[in-house]
Amino acid sequence: MIEKMKTLNKSLRLSSVKDDHFRKFGNVLPDFPVGAMAQLMKGTDIPEVGNVYIPSVNEWEKTNLKQLVESRYFGGMSVQLGYCNGKNSHLNGLEFHKSSEINIAITDFVLLLGHVNDIKEGRYSVGNVQAFFVPKGTAIELFQTTLHLAPCKVSDDGFKCAVILPKGTNTPLKDEDKGYDEWLFMKNKWLLSHPDNERFMSRGAHAGIVGANVAFVYK
Repeated sequence: MIEKMKTLNKSLRLSSVKDDHFRKFGNVLPDFPVGAMAQLMKGTDIPEVGNVYIPSVNEWEKTNLKQLVESRYFGGMSVQLGYCNGKNSHLNGLEFHKSSEINIAITDFVLLLGHVNDIKEGRYSVGNVQAFFVPKGTAIELFQTTLHLAPCKVSDDGFKCAVILPKGTNTPLKDEDKGYDEWLFMKNKWLLSHPDNERFMSRGAHAGIVGANVAFVYK
């Protein structure tokens, strides 16, 4: 599959998260209880168009999985268990957090990633973007220095991705917290939007992506 995707996306540097190239951006977590997370995700749907992102699912956070993740991967910090499902195929923007993020591939998908060190004067060139294939059943940690956003689909069915972050991440900011940093978009979410992304731009996001809005092709 990955060789076909490379042929279809010649302008992108594409590799697998299991290759050494990924070590700059994160780690594969071979001991993560993927099966337990996949069982919880069975009750989620993929929308017909666009993406759905739910930062926190209360029922999931009453399970033993939450305590395991907190102790094993987040040093005892409180976390939220959520998900992002959808039909996305574009970069649209790049975000980062002041923390690691865990993604679990319930289906195959591709991530478009960058590094905060490549942000220059509030701008990030799409020429620095690297694409990584994440096979179904793989759990990964994205470092806090890794720029990322929603996955890209690799089939017509779309993608399913479980998302684990420190509690409160990607939830609305209080009014008094706004205005001090133009990149700060939501709690623990710094965002550079592509100027063509109307949804982000209409909400006051910083237009920090320079170049064409990268589109991932799978067929």
